Order: sequence, then C-alpha cells, then structure tokens
Amino acid sequence: MTYGEGVVKTRTAQTGTDDGYVPSQRRIERERFKRARARRATAVAALSTLVTGAVLFLVITRSPGWPRTRETFFSLEYARMALPKVLDGLLLNLRLLLVCGAAVLVLGLLLAVARTLRGPVFFPLRALAAAYTDFFRGLPLIICLLMVVFGVPALRLQGVTTDPVLLGGSALVLTYSAYVAEVFRAGIESVHPSQRAAARSLGLSGGQALRFVVLPQAVRRVVPPLLNDLVSLQKDTGLVSIAGAVDAVYAAQIIAGKDFNFTPYVVAGLVFVALTIPMTRCTDWITARMDRRRAQGGLV
Repeated sequence: MTYGEGVVKTRTAQTGTDDGYVPSQRRIERERFKRARARRATAVAALSTLVTGAVLFLVITRSPGWPRTRETFFSLEYARMALPKVLDGLLLNLRLLLVCGAAVLVLGLLLAVARTLRGPVFFPLRALAAAYTDFFRGLPLIICLLMVVFGVPALRLQGVTTDPVLLGGSALVLTYSAYVAEVFRAGIESVHPSQRAAARSLGLSGGQALRFVVLPQAVRRVVPPLLNDLVSLQKDTGLVSIAGAVDAVYAAQIIAGKDFNFTPYVVAGLVFVALTIPMTRCTDWITARMDRRRAQGGLV
C-alpha cells in the first residue's frame, strides 16, 4: 500500500465517505522528508546523550576520591536501611503539602483580592496586604521558620500550640501565601477592564463581577505558576525538620548521625525528586495545553 492510498483509507475511515482525495507527490515527499528528519534528530539526540553520560561517568569514577565518596554517599547497605524510615517520614511531608497548599491558596487569593479592591475606603486593607506581601517575600523562609518555631513558644501564650509541625506549617503558609498572592494579583490585573465593565453593564455588582467574571479568568491564567509554587512548597516542607519534626529529612539525619554516612540524605533527596518530577511534568503539560487553547482562541 502506498502512502497516498493509506491517507485515502484513513480519511475514509474517519469521515465514513470517500471524497476521492489523493495527496500530491510533493506532499508525499514533504511528509517523507519530515519523518526522515525526525528520525535523524532522535538518533543524534540519543547519541549525544549517551556520549555525555559516558564522559560524566568516566570523569566521576576515575577521580581519586571516588571510592571514598561512593562508600560515604552511595552505600547500598545504608540505602536499604534508610529507605523505610525516610518513607515513613515522607508521610508528614505529604500531609504538610496538602494542608499548607490549601491554606496558601486561600490566604493568597484573599490577599490578592484585598490588594485589588478599589475606592479610598479600602486603602487601609490594601496597605496591610501590600505590607504583608512585601515583608514575607523579603524574609528568607529559613528565618521565618526559626522565628515562628522558637519565638512563638517563648511567648508562653495561653492556648497557643507549641507543636513543631503546626508551627513549621504556619511558617510555610505565611511565606508562600505572599508569593501566591502576587501570582493571583497578576492574574486579576491581566483581565481587561472591559470584562468588568461589561459585567457591571449587565447589572452585576462590583463583588459579583469580581467573583463570576474576573476571578475565573484570572485563576485559569495563573494555573502554571501556581503549580510551580506548589512544587517549591513540596520541597520546602523538609525544612520543618529544623524544629524537630521527624519528616523524611530528619529521619535521614538521624540515621546519618549514627555512623557519619550520608547515604540517607541521598535517599531522601531522590525521594523528593521522584515526587517533584511528576508535578513538574504535569505543570508543563497544563501550560502547553493552555497555550494551544489560547492560540486557537478557545481561552479568554
């Protein structure tokens, strides 16, 4: 079967009718050239990847300190011993990701809405929201964690928890909500003012226009950067270990501290990478899908 006959049969099977279409010889040659070029590019990419990997492998394994490094960082014995405990601690990281991620999205959206409120009566609210975002975006996360984890218990306030997990999660929410608020605000301000004006002309109030017209468009536009922030949050949940919470990182630290072998840290790092890569690929897929819809005029 020739390429042209295959195209005709494919189109007939898809449409249920035979429209008699036969591709020209030039199109057949163009498609053949494209397939050949794609195969050649794949072969070149695979070859260059193999060569690069082989060079890196030889450089690392031929280095003078490789035997000691392999024993200290890549010991299979310590990896088998650390993996179950690291996975047990990882459950805490996942719980923190779910709870803190939801809280960050809600608080960040509220801050963004507060910063975009119009009218002089809302100036104090806008100023407070701006001060919050500026402060916590400028404050390093590790310092925020230390201040919350060790500063709040030092106040000895009645009814305030001293649980390091809750305090560490609160520090994560405080910091990441400031970043997410700016993402939401950028999405809200990217919606053309005519959308709000059209909503008001239909009889919607300012709050209804924001809720039913502006926010749906803004949220759709900022989904990719929001997912990137959640990926960063997933990694930074390991910082709660500085408060004594036994998560994946602290579990690895306990094992590594016994014999001064750092393989458990490598295991914990690989576990976080294994969680991050699917989220990153999902973000890329959603971004590409939204770009295609926007290019086709299907996304406002």
